Amino acid sequence: MKTAQILSKAREEKRTVLTEIEAKQILGEAGINCTPTVLAESKEKAVSICDEIGYPVVLKVSSVDITHKSDAGGVKVNLQNREAVEKAYDDIMTSCRAYAPDANIEGVAVQGMAKIGTEIIMGMIKDASFGPVVMFGLGGVLVEVLKDVSFRIVPIEKADAEEMTSEIQGKKLLAGYRGNDPADVPYLQEMLVKLSDFVNATPGIEEIDMNPVFAYKEGAVVVDARIILSA
Repeated sequence: MKTAQILSKAREEKRTVLTEIEAKQILGEAGINCTPTVLAESKEKAVSICDEIGYPVVLKVSSVDITHKSDAGGVKVNLQNREAVEKAYDDIMTSCRAYAPDANIEGVAVQGMAKIGTEIIMGMIKDASFGPVVMFGLGGVLVEVLKDVSFRIVPIEKADAEEMTSEIQGKKLLAGYRGNDPADVPYLQEMLVKLSDFVNATPGIEEIDMNPVFAYKEGAVVVDARIILSA
């Protein structure tokens, strides 16, 4: 079972932060759809993976010591060919080593460029009084600006998930605002229940952050994910 192996490896290495690849493997095992993401430990490997999965692609620095990848210059998107990937790899390494000279960088995470959808945030935080609570809201920059999120104590059922998706102020955006495709809200509700079930069955997790999740007319996909373990 991937989840048990990943958690035990992190504990052995005395770290509480999982890599994006580890986080997505764990969420995938919990039944939550994530963009397939592969580790490339060298520039040559990155090019080879990109050739295999097809362009355009995204490269992100893979390091448990660099949590805010964009701030470190560790994310390059919409790369259209091998030359762009080679340059992006070099730029990421240069920028991240300058940003965090002592960081242990294992390489880059490579993934296909996901089709843009309605940006959602989902996750779990530990509340001092109530324990684990799941969260749902509008993702991307909107979450920082509007703080438009809904919370429920774990475990939740379908009815709770339905309430969460209907009580955010930006719910009009989920319905397909100004000609945009509506989001597959029942699918998002299922994801929330699966997240709650996973958290309920897996002690020792402090925080889960899935942002953005791209919601489409049919289905949704987690594009970026972070999991932090309890100390």
